[in-house]
Amino acid sequence: CLISVFLITLLWQSLSISTRVNVGIVINGKEAKPHSRPYMVSIQFNKKHVCGGFLISDELVLTAAHCWNGSETLTVVVGAHDLRKSKNSDHIGVKSYIPHPSYMVHFHWNDIMLLRLWEKVNINNYVEWISLPKKGDHVEANTLCSVAGWGRLKTEGPLSDRLMEANVHVMNKIECYKRWREMFSVTQMMCTRGHGGSCRFDSGGPLVCGHTAIGVTAFGYNLLCSSPEKPNVNIKFSPYVTWINGIIINVK
Repeated sequence: CLISVFLITLLWQSLSISTRVNVGIVINGKEAKPHSRPYMVSIQFNKKHVCGGFLISDELVLTAAHCWNGSETLTVVVGAHDLRKSKNSDHIGVKSYIPHPSYMVHFHWNDIMLLRLWEKVNINNYVEWISLPKKGDHVEANTLCSVAGWGRLKTEGPLSDRLMEANVHVMNKIECYKRWREMFSVTQMMCTRGHGGSCRFDSGGPLVCGHTAIGVTAFGYNLLCSSPEKPNVNIKFSPYVTWINGIIINVK
């Protein structure tokens, strides 16, 4: 009905409305130990950080589909801790952009994308990929996980030059649905909450539980980072394992 459409429109206006919805940073976190997350990458446009991402093989980066507007030429920075310093890091161009074929821009449904790099990364102490879950893997509510990124340090604050991280807990999916309603897909998404968490300019970064990336940061409440009323939302990987593995096989 018209009322539902109007309410959804108002809710969407509280998010970052642009082709690239820059949601997802680390707020109220701490600086990560340098190179303790060698899978992390900075996705950049015109030499400026726009999104997070992470290596899942020596030539594939996983991120959020909304991090690319369909025409930009992005660059991936691997092996970095402090983005101001080039030591141990490498800038690699993107050969192909592979957003999920069912990605829906305005609702973040299927908001997941793979970037194939022009060259394979050199695996070392500073650069390594991270494991993904198996199809059907489930993460229980209240599981302790973590997020990381180079985004804003507070809602309207500056971006961080150094990689930051924060611990978060997985929320019950029904509780999350109550907070986001039509914006939340129970089958595709999962929420996290904590004193710290994601906000802006690190969309595409991983939600890590143990040593596995189980999700990718998708969106949150743009007016207040880590809002207790509007928890951060991640696309969970388990429904997409077959699609991801198919691409990994095809690029070999």
